[in-house]
Amino acid sequence: MEKSQAYQSAKKRVESKMGFYTHLSVYVAVILFLVVINLLTSSGSIWFHWPMLGWGIAVAIHALVVFVFPGQFAVTEKMIENEMDKSRTGS
Repeated sequence: MEKSQAYQSAKKRVESKMGFYTHLSVYVAVILFLVVINLLTSSGSIWFHWPMLGWGIAVAIHALVVFVFPGQFAVTEKMIENEMDKSRTGS
């Protein structure tokens, strides 16, 4: 692997991780905001756990894709590589 390819690969991994951390930060901030709204406006009816659960599942899936299965879902990269291979072989 060339140095520039290694750099690009590392850059993509870092961007994926930063994307996850941004997602997680927004999730925490919004859920805290929803908790405050729920408790201040209708403390007798607790509803904030529903968006927390739904969005939490999405955050967990994002974490799995970034940290547990990195590169397994890189469909765009695989398509680009296939197109580059086709252009090299003249197909």
